[in-house]
Amino acid sequence: MTHFLHLTDLHLSVGNNHQAKADLLARISDAIPGLRIPPDFVVISGDLADRGDADSYGALRPMIDAFPVPVVLALGNHDRRAGFHGAFGDAAHDGPHDHDTVLAGLHVITLDTAVPGRVAGALDAGQIDWLRAALARHAELPKLIVAHHPPMTEPGALPWTCLDAQSTEALATALTGQQVVAILSGHIHMNRFSLWRGVPLVVSSGLHSTIDPLYDAGLRIREGASFAMVRLVGTDLSVHFVPVLPEGRELGVIEAARLRAFG
Repeated sequence: MTHFLHLTDLHLSVGNNHQAKADLLARISDAIPGLRIPPDFVVISGDLADRGDADSYGALRPMIDAFPVPVVLALGNHDRRAGFHGAFGDAAHDGPHDHDTVLAGLHVITLDTAVPGRVAGALDAGQIDWLRAALARHAELPKLIVAHHPPMTEPGALPWTCLDAQSTEALATALTGQQVVAILSGHIHMNRFSLWRGVPLVVSSGLHSTIDPLYDAGLRIREGASFAMVRLVGTDLSVHFVPVLPEGRELGVIEAARLRAFG
């Protein structure tokens, strides 16, 4: 069994929401050891900083280091590669933050779908070549793909909400025949689970705000933050979206022994 948390869209901004976001991440980090099944790792799938400035990444670094399990980071359209690499990697590197690692029996492959100056996402030919090489590195292991922008799931989707059509098709071709357990994305500030080309696509609302899916006359932004708990047992995948803001008022508790007695 593999258990991991999916966080996204932190939008940290020093001088604006720094302390609130620090408190929020600390709540999640501090809760990890007490979970019935502690996660093997955490994924944060982009928009780490709101303006992509070096100060915000510098403030974020100790928050990430405080997590008691490994943390996988992706970049989103609000991020800036130079500022990120200055705090987390090679300050001289300004290319896409594509990387892969093996965690808890999963080959985790992270793609940088951000395009400087654009809200929509894309993958260039070099990144697709890199992805093909990465997929071959641990051919025997199931794959977990992390990409801030989800692939396009509907032909009529608003273009800024996802990868463009060409990138979506290139990604689908590269992943054909691979054992992909899920794709983790963010960007749209909405909890959503779907099957894309038969692959589970988990989009978390994130830790900044949430979008009202019932409002069709535009984009209604509401207060709300959540993350996903993802569990993989063999080929069985389960996803639980966990709200953290606003804090809901407790209406009652049913003890475990009584729950087990329900028929």
